[in-house]
Amino acid sequence: MAMRVLLEKEGHVIVGETDNGVDALSLVKDLIPDLVVLDIGIPRLDGLEVISRISAFELPLKVLVLTGQSASLFAMRCMQAGASGFVCKQGGLSELISAVNAVVAGYNYFPSTAVRQTRRNNGQMDDQELIQRLSDREMAVLQYLANGYSNKEISEQMFISNKTVSTYKTRLLLKLNAHSLVDLIEFAKRNALV
Repeated sequence: MAMRVLLEKEGHVIVGETDNGVDALSLVKDLIPDLVVLDIGIPRLDGLEVISRISAFELPLKVLVLTGQSASLFAMRCMQAGASGFVCKQGGLSELISAVNAVVAGYNYFPSTAVRQTRRNNGQMDDQELIQRLSDREMAVLQYLANGYSNKEISEQMFISNKTVSTYKTRLLLKLNAHSLVDLIEFAKRNALV
């Protein structure tokens, strides 16, 4: 609500709002807005998938991600999916206005820390690098698992089969050097993915 009031006060016209990824895609097709402000943590179709699908529409619009997720873990993924900007909710509404104005003017708006890669002195990958190796779908499955969703619930949320969810779980265990679902959940919580 505060975001809507602030954007309207700045002269922006809000043409639609929704609380899930499936409806967001439908609204984008119907309304063709200049800018979509999107939280990647939305239900029914994860935000990264929404960004990718919006990009595939080849419409003259921009996507700005406004989220509580970590910039160091998600900003680069959003950029790769086709977003034009990334703002953390912790940055406050004034940063949102700056980002909206920059993106509408044709600029990209991403935190500089988002593109930095870090390595430990011993050459082993740290958690951020492990996360960067995950596909967008693997990341979504990890987040659902960490939030207590069952395979069946995940398959319904992501519109994929139960078997595909199991395959993603197996890949997550391998890629994150985890030995159990508990390890995956601890990894997600340690890295503020939930």
